Amino acid sequence: MQKRKLNIKKITIFILVIVGLILSSILVRNLLKPKETNKETKVISEIKGYELKENSSSYYKNIFNDLKVELSKDEIDFDKYATIITQLFISDCFTLDNKINHNDVGGVQFIYEPFRDDFILIATETIYSHVENNIYGNRKQELPIVSNVTITSVKNNKYEYLDTIDDNAYFIEVAVEYTKDLGYPKEASLVIINNNEKLEIAEME
Repeated sequence: MQKRKLNIKKITIFILVIVGLILSSILVRNLLKPKETNKETKVISEIKGYELKENSSSYYKNIFNDLKVELSKDEIDFDKYATIITQLFISDCFTLDNKINHNDVGGVQFIYEPFRDDFILIATETIYSHVENNIYGNRKQELPIVSNVTITSVKNNKYEYLDTIDDNAYFIEVAVEYTKDLGYPKEASLVIINNNEKLEIAEME
């Protein structure tokens, strides 16, 4: 009986075709798979550089409307402006329920720009560190939602930090309420400074 010789060339081509199909399949799946960094929340309103996103809480949206009214005036009441900024920042920073993941830090747009990177780093390593990924909208984790921010104290004083000086900075203390008490901070202290006619948060405790 005559033995059949193996065609090494055909076998090699066959193996390469199979490997190519497998790699193509993996590549297609990876390209179609959503990535965390590509998901952006729609901005539904804006006023002088401040943005309102569609996933913001009802409380935050109401306060943002107050901001729009105040900043649309010919003469802005900076005391009221400082109060509104404080409420918006605390609400967005401590409302974690609408955040996509632990890198989605709230309130960043209200922070004095030179301090923003430090603020984000501290937030992601502390209060945001345990926030589970919700890129697919199936998170079961219970997270806080701020329902009210009450200003308990406002003082004007000089603020100095490195090259930053404001002779009339706002030192504000607040009480924070949530839709459900999950053990998150109920008090906070802020320092708000004037940066070229725009109020920004320079410190928080």
